[in-house]
Amino acid sequence: MLPLAGLRVVSVEQYGAGPFGTMYLVNLGAEVIKIEDPNSDGDVSRGLGPYFLEGMDATQGSMFYQQLNHNKRSLTLDLSQPEGQAVLRDLVKSADALASNLRGDVPDKLGLTYAHLADSNPQLVCAHLTAYGRKGERADWPGYDYIMQAETGYFDLTGEPNGPPARFGLSVVDFMTGLAMAFSLLAGVLNAKETGVGRDIDVSLFDVALYNLNYVGMWGLNAGYAQSRLARSAHFSLTPCQLYRTSDGWIYIMCNKEKFWRLFCDRLDRPEWTQDARFLTFKERLAHRELLTEMIDTVMMQRTTDDWLAVLDGSVPAAPVLNIQQALSNPFVINSDRVKQVDHDGGSFRVLRGPVRCEDEDLAAVAAPTLGQQTDDILQELGYPQARIDALRKGGVI
Repeated sequence: MLPLAGLRVVSVEQYGAGPFGTMYLVNLGAEVIKIEDPNSDGDVSRGLGPYFLEGMDATQGSMFYQQLNHNKRSLTLDLSQPEGQAVLRDLVKSADALASNLRGDVPDKLGLTYAHLADSNPQLVCAHLTAYGRKGERADWPGYDYIMQAETGYFDLTGEPNGPPARFGLSVVDFMTGLAMAFSLLAGVLNAKETGVGRDIDVSLFDVALYNLNYVGMWGLNAGYAQSRLARSAHFSLTPCQLYRTSDGWIYIMCNKEKFWRLFCDRLDRPEWTQDARFLTFKERLAHRELLTEMIDTVMMQRTTDDWLAVLDGSVPAAPVLNIQQALSNPFVINSDRVKQVDHDGGSFRVLRGPVRCEDEDLAAVAAPTLGQQTDDILQELGYPQARIDALRKGGVI
C-alpha cells in the first residue's frame, strides 16, 4: 500500500496552487474529493486552454486541468446554501483533512474552518492556502503567483542585467506553496492522530515566496545587501557556475565543490588553472569571474555542447540548455517511467509522474473527473438515500 492510503482529504480547490499540492497527496495514495460549485463551471482550470484532449467531456478535456487533477474525485456542492453546509459537515465526519485555496476572507464565509467543523469532526485539520493569509490588511485581496514574484524580488533577480525584470519561467510560487500546504496538512493530521484535536493551518503565496528568498534574504536583512541579477544565470556566490558558450550553443556548468573545479580543469586539459593564484579557491575565482568566463568560453567554443557533455561524462555537474519539447523527449525521460499513460473511453494521453517514489509501488493513473462525476457515489457512501440525493439536485445544492 502507498503510504497515504486511507487518508481522505476534502478539498475546495481550483486553478494551480491548491490542486498541485493535493496531487502530491494523491500520488502517495490519498483520496482527494474536489468540492465544486454546481452553479458554475467548477474549477476554473477545466476551461483553461489553449490545449484540450479529444474524445473527452468538455469539463475534463483541458490539459492544464488533467495534469493537476487526475486520480481525484469531484463532488458538486453549493456551500452557500444551508443544505450544502449540512452535506459538508456529513462529509468531513469521515475525512482527515479539508484543504482549500481561496481568497483569505472566503474560508470563514463558506464554513471551511475548524471552528465551523470541529463539532462534526474534532480531529479535522483545515489547511488554508491563500494569497496573503486569512488575517491582516490584505486578507481580502486576490493574489496570484506572478504578483508575488514581482513584490518579493523574484523579477529583479531573473533575466539578464541589462534587460527588463522578468518572472520565473514557471508558476514556481504556486508550486512551492502547494507543496507547503500538503506538508503542513500532513503535519496537522499526524498531530491530530496523537492528540485527538484538529486545527486550522495556514500558508500563503506571499509568505512562501518571501521565505524562499532564503540566503539572499539573509544577506539583505543582516548585511544590507540587495542582490541583483547576474549575466548568464550565474550563481551569486560561486564560479564557475553559469552558462558558457560552446561552438553550437550553450552549456551550464556547476563547479559548486572544489573537487569539481579540479576535475573540470583536468577535463578541459587546463590543469594549470588549478595552480593559478587568481583561481585557487571560491573567493579568488569569484573576484575574477569575468576573466575566468572569458578563458572558459575560449576553450569550450572549440567543441559542441554534446562533445563537452561526453568529455565531462558525469564527472562534473553539467547540462545542455533544452527547450520544453527537447526536455520531454530527453532519453533520460523517455527511457524511464517519468511519464505515465492515462487511458480513457475516448483514447489515452500522457501525464508527468509524481516525483516521490515508493519502491515497487505506484498509483495507476486515472483521468481527472468530469464536473461532479462522483457526486452520487460519494453521497451514497455517506448513506444518503436516492430520494434525498434527488431533492438536493432539484434544489441546486449538488
